[in-house]
Amino acid sequence: MREPRLPLPPTERPVKIRVKLRDGKERSIQSISSTIYFGPDGNPVTAAQFLEGLFGTLPEFFKDEDALRQIWSDPETRKSFLQGLAEKGYNRELLMEMQQIIDAQNSDLYDVLAYVAFALQPVSRSERAEHAKQSMDQQFTDKQRAFLDFVLAQYIKVGDAELDTEKLSPLLRLKYNNAISDAFAELGSPAEVRKVFSGFQRYLYDARQRD
Repeated sequence: MREPRLPLPPTERPVKIRVKLRDGKERSIQSISSTIYFGPDGNPVTAAQFLEGLFGTLPEFFKDEDALRQIWSDPETRKSFLQGLAEKGYNRELLMEMQQIIDAQNSDLYDVLAYVAFALQPVSRSERAEHAKQSMDQQFTDKQRAFLDFVLAQYIKVGDAELDTEKLSPLLRLKYNNAISDAFAELGSPAEVRKVFSGFQRYLYDARQRD
């Protein structure tokens, strides 16, 4: 005789709470009492403590949004910054936890950092991509723009990790069905393609995104 199946516990809905940080501004976060978060030292913390800890660490890397934008707009400086942040205990996985806590899953990690540091409202990846398309319309060849449109579609779908330099080769293979030689024939030399891939990213984080 089969044992009766126990009813599943009801799904706990996140509770929105507001946390005032040391800058005097409030941040809205989602809190679920049954969810355990772990801080950079591996010890359990509340969502609010997690937020406060990251807020206290970020000024070691940038002082205002312009500085953050300059770091984040270039994949090489972004990589170095993320490595430095990981050394402080905040790796990409933890930043993505914060992304959920502030209910910004459709936004870039840039927006997560800007919200935590400066209480700036997140912009969705789709909005950033659309703005970038308009801003860079005359900056690249038609074939380069077609490739960048493909990159932006992946960015919207997957996230900002698709903009890492390590993703350039896989993106080219995906777009051109593994025919890398065809990609370079259309887009330019390998050095030029890398320059295009890195250079277009500044349009994603243009200050006018918040206008």
